[in-house]
Amino acid sequence: MASLNLNQIISNSNTSFAVNRRPGLRLPSRIGLRVLASASASAEPDLSITVNGLQMPNPFVIGSGPPGTNYTVMKRAFDEGWGAVVAKTVSLDAAKVINVTPRYARLRAGANGSAKGQIIGWENIELISDRPLETMLKEFKQLKALYPDKILIASIMEEYNKAAWEELIDRVEETGIDAIEVNFSCPHGMPERKMGAAVGQDCRLLEEVCGWINAKATVPVWAKMTPNITDITEPARVALRSGSEGVSAINTIMSVMGIDLKTLRPEPCVEGYSTPGGYSCKAVHPIALGKVMSIAKMMKSEFNDKDYSLSGIGGVETGGDAAEFILLGANTVQVCTGVMMHGYGLVKRLCEELKDFMKMHNFSSIEDFRGASIEYFTTHAELVRMQQEAIQQRKAVRKGLQSDKDWTGDGFVKETLSMVSN
Repeated sequence: MASLNLNQIISNSNTSFAVNRRPGLRLPSRIGLRVLASASASAEPDLSITVNGLQMPNPFVIGSGPPGTNYTVMKRAFDEGWGAVVAKTVSLDAAKVINVTPRYARLRAGANGSAKGQIIGWENIELISDRPLETMLKEFKQLKALYPDKILIASIMEEYNKAAWEELIDRVEETGIDAIEVNFSCPHGMPERKMGAAVGQDCRLLEEVCGWINAKATVPVWAKMTPNITDITEPARVALRSGSEGVSAINTIMSVMGIDLKTLRPEPCVEGYSTPGGYSCKAVHPIALGKVMSIAKMMKSEFNDKDYSLSGIGGVETGGDAAEFILLGANTVQVCTGVMMHGYGLVKRLCEELKDFMKMHNFSSIEDFRGASIEYFTTHAELVRMQQEAIQQRKAVRKGLQSDKDWTGDGFVKETLSMVSN
């Protein structure tokens, strides 16, 4: 997909945005997907949004991972103008989290092992936060004290233990965070503890754990979906029916980045060995769009009267990439690998490019075009029917004029030829 051109750089906004917490497990009815160019289309497009009662200056959210791993980097994200930050996933006992180095590997557009060419793929074997929970909680409090109107979302993951989940929710909520994203989708690390994708791939387990979480949480809950499943709408449906206010999709795709053809060892290589990890970056964008489209269609047909939300994730590096997710029904767009490659200042370019897209179509708000492209997806059988019908219509036109009154002076020769048989 082509990138949109950058016309100008936006300045940091000092606008304050309030946070409306949920009083219970449900919010007011959801605004349906709609397409309507507002009357004041000539004005500067407004990127601000309200999602599950959370007001953000723009739809761009730091995705859970290294860009949200400590106070310093999350503060930088807020200062640069990101709409919200999802912190790196935390659990009660960080001592069980032991990372290795190197833990990243890149794929370039070119031959295997090429040091040239655009980076299109990124694999990680990184685990959740290895910092003590008390340290992360202290930094959450510091951030909310400094930025009371900014949206800070805690990402959490625990073992299959109701009491542990409840304790973790209590502790993160005490810091003043605005929402919770539940990591049901990390594709590697600690599956034997029923953590991450081990829950997200088992709908019966997911329903039970989501029930625990949503009975306890007093802030909006987003369930982060794994793409490593046959039908992603199944766990998304379970998460929403179990009380979650939103879903995020997708987390990384289980992968093997490649083999070094000189050493015959896999990448990333740790002491000569590796393990399958999570794949992200530009190459996963089409896959993520497909998953988000499927979830959005399900949400529209089954949850149209509820105020649920969808956060799109996967390969976002341009405003155009983000526009595609929004056109497929996403309320927000998360960026993680893109920040690791381009820095926190990327948000300025994303905002300008998204505004350029909106100006091109005379959209004045995100809601003006959110979900606008969903209606253009159908079944293959329906595509066949529509094409056959169109072919028959074109054949009918080529058979020539239906009446003498249809002759025109300007098109007389073409009209004559339209009725010649050879």
